[in-house]
Amino acid sequence: MARAASRMEDPYADKEPPVMNIPGVDIGEPIGFEWGPTQMLLFPTQLDRTKSAPDSSSKMPIIQVVRSDKDVYSPILCKLFNESHGIFMTVQKSEQHCTSQKRELVSISRNYRSVIRAYLEELHKAATSVYPVDPDLASQYEDQVSILSAIELIWNLCEILFIEAAQAGFLLPHLLDWIRVHICQVDAMNEQIMDSDDPVEHLYYWNVVTGYVLQGRLDDARQLLAKKAATEPAKSSMYRCMNELMKKMPFFTHGTNQSVTEFELKWRHWQEECERCLKEGTFASSGELLLICQILAGKEEALKEKTDLLSTWYHLLVSKLLYTNPTIKPTDVYQHAELCLDHFVSSGSQSDALDSILLAAFEFNIHQVLKDCSVVLNNWWFVAHLTDLLDHCNLLQSHNLHFGSNLREFLILEYASGLFNHDSLWQLAVDYFDHCPQFGRVYLELYIERIPLNTERKALKVLRICEQRQMTEQVRSICKIMAMKAIRNNRLGSALSWSVRAKDAFFATLISDRLLQEYSVKGSFSDFDLISNLGSSMLLSERLTFLGKYCEFHKLYGEMQFAKAAELLLMLMTASSAPRFFWMTLLLDALPMMEQKEVIFSTEQTYKLMQCLEDVTAGDAENGREMRAVGGEDEVAVTQLGLLRLAFTRNLAKAIVQEGTRHGS
Repeated sequence: MARAASRMEDPYADKEPPVMNIPGVDIGEPIGFEWGPTQMLLFPTQLDRTKSAPDSSSKMPIIQVVRSDKDVYSPILCKLFNESHGIFMTVQKSEQHCTSQKRELVSISRNYRSVIRAYLEELHKAATSVYPVDPDLASQYEDQVSILSAIELIWNLCEILFIEAAQAGFLLPHLLDWIRVHICQVDAMNEQIMDSDDPVEHLYYWNVVTGYVLQGRLDDARQLLAKKAATEPAKSSMYRCMNELMKKMPFFTHGTNQSVTEFELKWRHWQEECERCLKEGTFASSGELLLICQILAGKEEALKEKTDLLSTWYHLLVSKLLYTNPTIKPTDVYQHAELCLDHFVSSGSQSDALDSILLAAFEFNIHQVLKDCSVVLNNWWFVAHLTDLLDHCNLLQSHNLHFGSNLREFLILEYASGLFNHDSLWQLAVDYFDHCPQFGRVYLELYIERIPLNTERKALKVLRICEQRQMTEQVRSICKIMAMKAIRNNRLGSALSWSVRAKDAFFATLISDRLLQEYSVKGSFSDFDLISNLGSSMLLSERLTFLGKYCEFHKLYGEMQFAKAAELLLMLMTASSAPRFFWMTLLLDALPMMEQKEVIFSTEQTYKLMQCLEDVTAGDAENGREMRAVGGEDEVAVTQLGLLRLAFTRNLAKAIVQEGTRHGS
């Protein structure tokens, strides 16, 4: 795998786009990646690429072309965001700033990295499979692989230095694991020699052996040397001596009672043995074994001679420490890192943004690491989650921002703001805002109002979020919006439901009138079940109460409880809660009950009905629109009026006879 060799350039300079090749998932070829803008992004919408317009004059102002971050729309990265959200929530449940939780936080950090690694491999497979069909899409996937490779590399180092906080003796084994995971060149070469007919004669054989030594994988190197020794009996003593040296090399491991001082004594004794072999010329007849022995003895010239195998300055750093200072203190690593980087730069390589970030980490400058990552990476996912984890490790107390929010909250707010641009990821953003105690609720209230309510299902999701957080104004606003949409689509029942939920009395009255007008024309309610089950919600407005009671009247009538139905109908007519245009409808509802064999309306009730009828006709006469309240033609209205008067008269006669008979008996 090609080494990290990107160039951090001025994005406004008239040069070719900088390219970054990052050791990570072995994809066979170097990956090109354009770095993002060179200033901290401070707005919810991230900058994906920033390029300057052609510069025809040095005095012309710079024009930046800003495009939205495309990463949140990548299906594979969407899954990464979803899965990391669950890990983030686990972090929030852990006890903050508690040293006893260190092991748990290290485990959480590894969970993050395992998720990154999984989607690195998925992106690589996707790029490989889609390349023959859509090379442009494959290139986008490769860019994302490059970015995630850099993210995993940086995260792993931060885990070692800040979260794990490995001390002298324990630091180097972690750094060796870091190099072995992220530098894949030697494994790729090993696969090639193993696939050949004669591995020990392959062109890459000694490169693989030396590469294993440089990564501290001495057991693997010994196995390969054993194959070579079998083919060269004359040099068996040399190979046996090298095998013994590698076998005896001490490593500081976890779970032992060995102190750092004891380990250093053993290590010095072993390296003195390597020096003795060099002085005695044990490997003089084999240039390859001699070079390996020089590396084991900690000769920097030998290490620098194999720069092509080291591939990166940080690989050189770890290999150098392994054979010169294996118990180095974490605070002393930075000066060695600078020297290794200078060596690579002097050899023709160019320092890039990734180098600066790693160097800042070795300097234990957390703030600079986060700042540089915010500048060069094209979304906030990495810095937001890493900062949150570091904050839980109690490492960021000194990095508060001048406008009030701390660094953790600022970065999480920016990341969550970006998620709100996506159709489904916005739901994740809600949880991130919830865990920003200072400004999270303010951001949520502002962004929740911008969510397009395309469907009722989505509206209900948003509404549930607002109700759970007691966001009263947002609940009312959402319900009003959905009620208006329902009215425009002539879905009055749904509109009524939303207005009730919003507790909007005026809107509920308006919709109730529309429903009553619809009933006057059609003779039925399209949403009878909804209206009849309003419960206490009908008390929201007087007109809604009337609508609910009127549906209750129909329910009683359908159950043939005529006496209760008649009493309720009369109450609705005399309580002045019914709209005037609906009076005639109420009077006509009394007709079927007057045709029953038994008397439903008493004399007193019949007089009240007759009085209501006179009020209706008198009011229409005053307005010069006789019978307009019925909503039909004049002939129909006259016929209805005649039927009502006849029915009332007959019912009055029947009621008088019945009541007189009852009194006479």
